[in-house]
Amino acid sequence: MSFTHHARKAAHPLAATPSLLATYIALALAPSAALATDKTSEDTVVVDSAALSTSDSQDQDYSVKTTTTGTKLLLVPRDIPQSVSVVSQQRMQDQQLNTIEQVLDNTIGVSASRIDSHRTNFFARGFFISNFAYEDMPTFLDNRWNFGDTAGDTAIYDKIEVVRGAAGLMSGTGNPSAYVNMVRKHADSKEFKGDATATYGSWDNQRYVLDLQAPLTESGNVRGRMITGYQDKDSWIERNHYRKKFLTGVVDADLTDSTTLSVGYDYQESQEDSPTWGGFPSMYSDGSRTHFRRGFNTAADWAYSNMDSTKIFANLTQRFDNGWEAKVNAMHAETNFDSKLMYIDGYPDKNTGLYDASQWQGAWGGWNRGERKQDSVDAFVRGGYDLLGRQHEVMFGGSYSRQRNNYDNAYPVNDNSGLMDVGSINRYSGNTLADPTWSDWALYQRDVIRQKSVYAATRISLADPLHLILGARYTEWSAKYNLERKPDEIRNSKSDDVTPYAGLVYDIDDTWSVYGSYTSIFEPSSQRDINSEFLDPTTGKSYEAGVKGDWFNTRLTATFALFRTEQDHVAVSTGEYIPNSGGQTAYKSVNGTVSKGVEFELNGALTDNLQLTFGASRFMAEDGDGVAVNPEQARTTMKLFTRYQLPMLPELAFGGGARWQNKSWQDIKGPNGDTRITQSGYTVVDLFTRYQATKNFAIQANLNNVFDKAYYDYLGTYGVYGAPRNFSISANYRF
Repeated sequence: MSFTHHARKAAHPLAATPSLLATYIALALAPSAALATDKTSEDTVVVDSAALSTSDSQDQDYSVKTTTTGTKLLLVPRDIPQSVSVVSQQRMQDQQLNTIEQVLDNTIGVSASRIDSHRTNFFARGFFISNFAYEDMPTFLDNRWNFGDTAGDTAIYDKIEVVRGAAGLMSGTGNPSAYVNMVRKHADSKEFKGDATATYGSWDNQRYVLDLQAPLTESGNVRGRMITGYQDKDSWIERNHYRKKFLTGVVDADLTDSTTLSVGYDYQESQEDSPTWGGFPSMYSDGSRTHFRRGFNTAADWAYSNMDSTKIFANLTQRFDNGWEAKVNAMHAETNFDSKLMYIDGYPDKNTGLYDASQWQGAWGGWNRGERKQDSVDAFVRGGYDLLGRQHEVMFGGSYSRQRNNYDNAYPVNDNSGLMDVGSINRYSGNTLADPTWSDWALYQRDVIRQKSVYAATRISLADPLHLILGARYTEWSAKYNLERKPDEIRNSKSDDVTPYAGLVYDIDDTWSVYGSYTSIFEPSSQRDINSEFLDPTTGKSYEAGVKGDWFNTRLTATFALFRTEQDHVAVSTGEYIPNSGGQTAYKSVNGTVSKGVEFELNGALTDNLQLTFGASRFMAEDGDGVAVNPEQARTTMKLFTRYQLPMLPELAFGGGARWQNKSWQDIKGPNGDTRITQSGYTVVDLFTRYQATKNFAIQANLNNVFDKAYYDYLGTYGVYGAPRNFSISANYRF
């Protein structure tokens, strides 16, 4: 008895039942490879030599064969009853997706909100993505603070997995947006090998990465890997400069033939000079729109933002003769930030550029520092079992995490309660205001958040083409808060919840499956109302149904999904500030929120020479009164990226893609009262080419925003421009 997924015989997409997807592939892309298969059993795959090869070419695929994300059961993507996107190492290389932020920005169904030069929030299906995991060890993000999670470098990761929708079975708590899991590279080579990459690009962007692997014993049963890198760059934003360095070391040891231990260390630090806090004013005092140059920087010369993170992790895997396996994962993580920032608030006079200080408009400063410490352990067992003459799989386990968050801040000390005269915004430069005198450090907030969980799931084979996944997770969540408004008061919050999970997958044939899934939602809120009181946990239900396709033995996959999410107690921004909170936004809780929509994704190898990822997402999110939820997030998005390798010159590859989104808006309190401010739809086009000069040496060029489209990454009371046209050239040597 073994714990494996059942392989299906490969099928060419054009040989499937006629569909819109097949028609699109036939007319638009016309893959020339033909695939032939024997009429063999479900567990045997026979591929004709004319088909896509499954050796060297597969190493360059955009798709992955199997994943445990979503259920912790080892499954092919087609067998997971949810929308799942996996960004492979090859695609990250082709598209130069060097940070988690860049990966998510190019993931189907995910949208970015860059609220200033160094902070980016991500959304899916209309809701903030708060669940980030490192090899399924979750870290819970608070969008009020920036610990640099999305700036993490992808050089240390093998792939990035994104489960869209609710993922309570994996994380216990979380928004019904997406679950992002980063899978690290490990020491898997029994011989010495290395990889060195140097990159130069626009705004003096320099980046260097070295990846080394080697056996640490003669037999190779103990192996080591080190990945280190350095980046130094300016920006299209004037006076803005960024530096980053990182180091990862991991040792993988085969303790016995059936026992594997992995231990590792991960460190990253960054420094940013003159980062913006917010952006430039979106309107003048008369209500007309502003038109600042894209390089305009509202930061002071003395502003900075520094971050560092350290992670120590260990994984122990024990395999048994009957095909079962047990895993124990543990991680200790410490992350710190120190940022001295200035933001400009209000609407200046159109002619003079001056702010009305009597309306408390002008420059505000904040010196913030924070520390986040997390200890996590997760243990589970999974394997197969026989029941009623059929084979099934089961997984069960438990986890514990403690996350401690400490925040302190200081304010400028002057005769105007911290408000500073920035002068005319039309003539502003970074040296307009000198570094002010700052108050003593004061408590802002202390959190201790604990989460205990037990979980289980089973995949039941009801019939050869029909499988049912049932699971549940019990979560006990508790938090202790100490806030700036009442520093002597300790607030305790505790709640528990059972999150059920059910999914049904029916194989129509060897290519197509239909599926449906259901899970509940439980998300304790870190947002506060106008009285600085924490909101109640968000609760609700999430439904999804769709069709999945699988060709070339999972080298090409497709998903078409319909989803509906129902929630109560959803935190929605009021646009007002909490008094005495350092400019923190107040939220309110709304009931009857419904998000519904459709998603489509095609990903993988159309032929040995053509890789493609293409998808679209459309959703509508409204509260019980019919008011749009988070309307600043585009309701419709489409993303495409391809790579084509010339058959007559296989050393040369080229490709590119495009990202499109429709109109978005925000209702803000403008200078003339309630105002709707709109961002028009836009398209950004990217190109790349790579030439494999020798077996070991390659050079690659990327050109982003080819047509230099001007657009806003964020638009509300202030605006933040997206990146203009830029390029990079990379040289890679493998040895």
